[in-house]
Amino acid sequence: MDRDISVLLADWEYDPDNPTRMINAADGRLILQVRRPLGVEQFELTGRPDGKRPGGHITALEAVEARLRAYTEEKGGAEGFELESGEIQELRDEGILFYYRYIVLFQMNQFTRVIDDTEHNLRLCDVLRRYCSEEDERNTVLQFEPYIIRMHATARAMTHVEAERVDVAETVISNAIERIEGLEHIESPAFQFERVRSVNYLRSVMEQVHRRNPNPLEDLKRELELAVEHEDYERAAELRDRIRDLSS
Repeated sequence: MDRDISVLLADWEYDPDNPTRMINAADGRLILQVRRPLGVEQFELTGRPDGKRPGGHITALEAVEARLRAYTEEKGGAEGFELESGEIQELRDEGILFYYRYIVLFQMNQFTRVIDDTEHNLRLCDVLRRYCSEEDERNTVLQFEPYIIRMHATARAMTHVEAERVDVAETVISNAIERIEGLEHIESPAFQFERVRSVNYLRSVMEQVHRRNPNPLEDLKRELELAVEHEDYERAAELRDRIRDLSS
Protein backbone atom coordinates (compact mmCIF):
# COMPACT_ATOMS: atom_id res chain seq x y z
CA MET A 1 0.00 0.00 0.00
CA ASP A 2 1.27 3.46 -0.92
CA ARG A 3 1.22 5.58 2.25
CA ASP A 4 2.89 8.62 0.69
CA ILE A 5 0.53 11.63 0.85
CA SER A 6 2.71 13.90 -1.28
CA VAL A 7 0.10 13.97 -4.07
CA LEU A 8 -2.60 15.09 -1.64
CA LEU A 9 -0.40 17.82 -0.22
CA ALA A 10 0.60 19.04 -3.68
CA ASP A 11 -3.05 19.14 -4.74
CA TRP A 12 -3.94 21.30 -1.72
CA GLU A 13 -1.29 23.92 -1.10
CA TYR A 14 -1.07 25.34 2.40
CA ASP A 15 -2.73 28.75 2.70
CA PRO A 16 -2.73 30.19 6.25
CA ASP A 17 -5.65 32.45 5.33
CA ASN A 18 -7.79 29.56 4.06
CA PRO A 19 -6.67 26.30 5.66
CA THR A 20 -10.01 24.50 6.08
CA ARG A 21 -12.57 22.75 3.94
CA MET A 22 -15.60 20.52 4.33
CA ILE A 23 -15.86 17.72 1.80
CA ASN A 24 -17.88 14.57 1.22
CA ALA A 25 -16.09 11.33 2.03
CA ALA A 26 -16.34 8.28 -0.23
CA ASP A 27 -19.53 7.16 1.53
CA GLY A 28 -21.09 10.63 1.27
CA ARG A 29 -20.68 11.76 4.89
CA LEU A 30 -19.45 15.30 5.47
CA ILE A 31 -15.99 15.61 6.98
CA LEU A 32 -13.76 18.50 7.99
CA GLN A 33 -10.17 18.82 6.80
CA VAL A 34 -7.51 21.25 7.96
CA ARG A 35 -4.37 21.91 5.90
CA ARG A 36 -1.32 22.36 8.09
CA PRO A 37 2.13 23.42 6.83
CA LEU A 38 3.33 19.79 6.91
CA GLY A 39 0.18 17.77 6.47
CA VAL A 40 -3.60 17.42 6.70
CA GLU A 41 -5.85 16.79 9.70
CA GLN A 42 -9.25 15.18 9.19
CA PHE A 43 -12.19 15.39 11.60
CA GLU A 44 -15.50 13.60 11.66
CA LEU A 45 -18.33 16.10 12.10
CA THR A 46 -20.62 13.85 14.13
CA GLY A 47 -19.69 11.92 17.24
CA ARG A 48 -16.04 11.81 18.18
CA PRO A 49 -13.69 13.77 15.93
CA ASP A 50 -11.63 10.61 15.34
CA GLY A 51 -14.69 8.51 14.48
CA LYS A 52 -14.04 5.91 17.19
CA ARG A 53 -16.89 4.38 19.23
CA PRO A 54 -15.61 3.45 22.72
CA GLY A 55 -17.39 0.34 23.94
CA GLY A 56 -19.88 0.68 21.09
CA HIS A 57 -20.99 4.11 22.30
CA ILE A 58 -20.79 7.32 20.27
CA THR A 59 -18.35 8.83 22.78
CA ALA A 60 -16.43 7.81 25.90
CA LEU A 61 -18.60 10.30 27.81
CA GLU A 62 -21.77 8.50 26.71
CA ALA A 63 -20.21 5.18 27.74
CA VAL A 64 -19.62 6.57 31.25
CA GLU A 65 -23.12 8.05 31.38
CA ALA A 66 -24.58 4.67 30.39
CA ARG A 67 -22.66 2.98 33.21
CA LEU A 68 -23.88 5.68 35.61
CA ARG A 69 -27.50 5.08 34.58
CA ALA A 70 -27.14 1.34 35.11
CA TYR A 71 -25.54 1.93 38.51
CA THR A 72 -28.28 4.36 39.52
CA GLU A 73 -31.02 1.90 38.53
CA GLU A 74 -29.35 -0.92 40.45
CA LYS A 75 -28.47 1.07 43.59
CA GLY A 76 -31.41 3.45 43.60
CA GLY A 77 -29.14 6.48 43.26
CA ALA A 78 -25.70 7.68 42.21
CA GLU A 79 -24.15 7.73 45.69
CA GLY A 80 -20.92 5.74 45.71
CA PHE A 81 -20.42 5.88 41.94
CA GLU A 82 -16.83 6.63 40.95
CA LEU A 83 -14.98 6.89 37.69
CA GLU A 84 -12.36 4.26 37.03
CA SER A 85 -8.82 5.42 36.24
CA GLY A 86 -9.09 4.24 32.65
CA GLU A 87 -12.32 6.17 32.20
CA ILE A 88 -10.74 9.36 33.54
CA GLN A 89 -7.94 9.14 31.00
CA GLU A 90 -10.39 8.38 28.20
CA LEU A 91 -12.50 11.41 29.12
CA ARG A 92 -9.46 13.70 29.23
CA ASP A 93 -8.25 12.49 25.85
CA GLU A 94 -11.72 12.81 24.34
CA GLY A 95 -12.12 16.35 25.66
CA ILE A 96 -8.92 17.35 23.89
CA LEU A 97 -10.18 15.92 20.59
CA PHE A 98 -13.42 17.89 20.88
CA TYR A 99 -11.39 21.01 21.72
CA TYR A 100 -9.30 20.62 18.56
CA ARG A 101 -12.45 20.37 16.48
CA TYR A 102 -14.47 23.21 17.99
CA ILE A 103 -11.54 25.63 17.72
CA VAL A 104 -11.48 25.06 13.96
CA LEU A 105 -15.27 25.23 13.70
CA PHE A 106 -15.36 28.49 15.63
CA GLN A 107 -12.89 30.05 13.20
CA MET A 108 -15.18 28.89 10.39
CA ASN A 109 -18.22 30.53 12.08
CA GLN A 110 -19.84 27.09 12.44
CA PHE A 111 -21.41 28.20 15.69
CA THR A 112 -24.11 25.52 16.00
CA ARG A 113 -21.47 22.81 15.78
CA VAL A 114 -19.33 24.67 18.33
CA ILE A 115 -22.30 24.70 20.71
CA ASP A 116 -22.64 20.91 20.40
CA ASP A 117 -18.94 20.26 21.00
CA THR A 118 -18.62 22.63 23.94
CA GLU A 119 -21.78 21.17 25.49
CA HIS A 120 -20.07 17.79 25.32
CA ASN A 121 -17.02 19.12 27.15
CA LEU A 122 -19.13 20.91 29.76
CA ARG A 123 -20.95 17.64 30.48
CA LEU A 124 -17.56 15.98 30.70
CA CYS A 125 -16.46 18.57 33.27
CA ASP A 126 -19.60 17.92 35.31
CA VAL A 127 -19.02 14.16 35.33
CA LEU A 128 -15.44 14.63 36.50
CA ARG A 129 -16.50 17.11 39.18
CA ARG A 130 -19.12 14.72 40.57
CA TYR A 131 -17.49 11.32 40.21
CA CYS A 132 -13.70 11.71 40.07
CA SER A 133 -12.35 11.42 43.62
CA GLU A 134 -8.76 12.32 42.68
CA GLU A 135 -8.51 16.12 42.87
CA ASP A 136 -5.38 16.43 40.73
CA GLU A 137 -6.84 14.28 37.94
CA ARG A 138 -10.16 16.12 38.13
CA ASN A 139 -8.57 19.56 38.00
CA THR A 140 -6.43 18.68 35.00
CA VAL A 141 -9.62 19.26 33.00
CA LEU A 142 -11.61 21.57 35.29
CA GLN A 143 -8.89 24.23 35.23
CA PHE A 144 -9.97 24.94 31.64
CA GLU A 145 -13.70 25.09 32.36
CA PRO A 146 -13.81 28.94 32.20
CA TYR A 147 -12.53 28.73 28.62
CA ILE A 148 -15.10 26.09 27.64
CA ILE A 149 -17.90 28.17 29.14
CA ARG A 150 -16.87 31.29 27.24
CA MET A 151 -16.56 29.44 23.91
CA HIS A 152 -19.97 27.85 24.46
CA ALA A 153 -21.53 31.20 25.38
CA THR A 154 -19.91 33.06 22.51
CA ALA A 155 -21.15 30.52 19.97
CA ARG A 156 -24.66 30.67 21.43
CA ALA A 157 -24.60 34.47 21.45
CA MET A 158 -23.50 34.60 17.82
CA THR A 159 -26.40 32.40 16.73
CA HIS A 160 -28.80 34.79 18.47
CA VAL A 161 -27.13 37.83 16.91
CA GLU A 162 -27.45 36.24 13.48
CA ALA A 163 -31.16 35.72 14.21
CA GLU A 164 -31.42 39.37 15.33
CA ARG A 165 -32.09 38.42 18.95
CA VAL A 166 -29.54 40.77 20.46
CA ASP A 167 -31.24 40.93 23.85
CA VAL A 168 -31.06 37.13 24.17
CA ALA A 169 -27.40 37.19 23.12
CA GLU A 170 -26.63 39.73 25.83
CA THR A 171 -28.36 37.56 28.43
CA VAL A 172 -26.37 34.52 27.34
CA ILE A 173 -23.09 36.43 27.73
CA SER A 174 -24.08 37.95 31.06
CA ASN A 175 -25.05 34.53 32.45
CA ALA A 176 -21.75 33.04 31.26
CA ILE A 177 -19.74 35.76 33.00
CA GLU A 178 -21.67 35.09 36.19
CA ARG A 179 -21.13 31.35 35.82
CA ILE A 180 -17.36 31.75 35.35
CA GLU A 181 -17.05 34.10 38.29
CA GLY A 182 -19.01 31.62 40.42
CA LEU A 183 -16.77 28.62 39.67
CA GLU A 184 -15.09 27.02 42.66
CA HIS A 185 -11.50 28.22 42.83
CA ILE A 186 -8.79 25.85 41.63
CA GLU A 187 -5.15 26.28 42.67
CA SER A 188 -3.82 26.37 39.14
CA PRO A 189 -2.19 29.21 37.17
CA ALA A 190 -4.08 27.99 34.09
CA PHE A 191 -7.41 28.28 35.90
CA GLN A 192 -6.67 31.78 37.17
CA PHE A 193 -5.47 32.90 33.73
CA GLU A 194 -8.43 31.39 31.87
CA ARG A 195 -10.91 32.79 34.36
CA VAL A 196 -9.68 36.37 33.93
CA ARG A 197 -9.16 36.06 30.19
CA SER A 198 -12.56 34.49 29.60
CA VAL A 199 -14.44 37.16 31.54
CA ASN A 200 -12.55 39.91 29.68
CA TYR A 201 -13.22 38.17 26.36
CA LEU A 202 -16.94 37.91 27.06
CA ARG A 203 -17.10 41.57 27.98
CA SER A 204 -15.48 42.32 24.63
CA VAL A 205 -18.08 40.12 22.92
CA MET A 206 -20.80 42.03 24.75
CA GLU A 207 -19.47 45.27 23.23
CA GLN A 208 -19.50 43.67 19.78
CA VAL A 209 -23.06 42.47 20.31
CA HIS A 210 -24.12 46.01 21.18
CA ARG A 211 -22.80 46.96 17.74
CA ARG A 212 -24.44 43.83 16.27
CA ASN A 213 -21.22 42.48 14.83
CA PRO A 214 -21.79 38.70 14.39
CA ASN A 215 -18.11 37.89 14.91
CA PRO A 216 -15.98 39.52 17.63
CA LEU A 217 -12.81 38.94 15.60
CA GLU A 218 -13.92 40.81 12.50
CA ASP A 219 -13.20 44.32 13.79
CA LEU A 220 -9.70 43.30 14.82
CA LYS A 221 -9.05 41.71 11.44
CA ARG A 222 -10.18 44.87 9.64
CA GLU A 223 -7.96 46.97 11.89
CA LEU A 224 -5.06 44.65 11.08
CA GLU A 225 -5.59 45.08 7.34
CA LEU A 226 -5.57 48.85 7.74
CA ALA A 227 -2.45 48.76 9.91
CA VAL A 228 -0.58 46.70 7.31
CA GLU A 229 -1.84 48.95 4.51
CA HIS A 230 -0.49 52.01 6.35
CA GLU A 231 2.74 50.18 7.24
CA ASP A 232 2.06 50.55 10.96
CA TYR A 233 3.81 47.30 11.77
CA GLU A 234 3.96 47.83 15.54
CA ARG A 235 0.17 48.18 15.63
CA ALA A 236 -0.16 45.20 13.28
CA ALA A 237 1.94 43.03 15.61
CA GLU A 238 -0.24 44.05 18.55
CA LEU A 239 -3.42 43.22 16.64
CA ARG A 240 -2.06 39.83 15.56
CA ASP A 241 -1.39 38.99 19.21
CA ARG A 242 -4.94 39.97 20.19
CA ILE A 243 -6.45 37.95 17.32
CA ARG A 244 -4.35 34.93 18.32
CA ASP A 245 -5.47 35.25 21.95
CA LEU A 246 -9.13 35.47 20.99
CA SER A 247 -8.84 32.51 18.62
CA SER A 248 -7.15 30.18 21.09
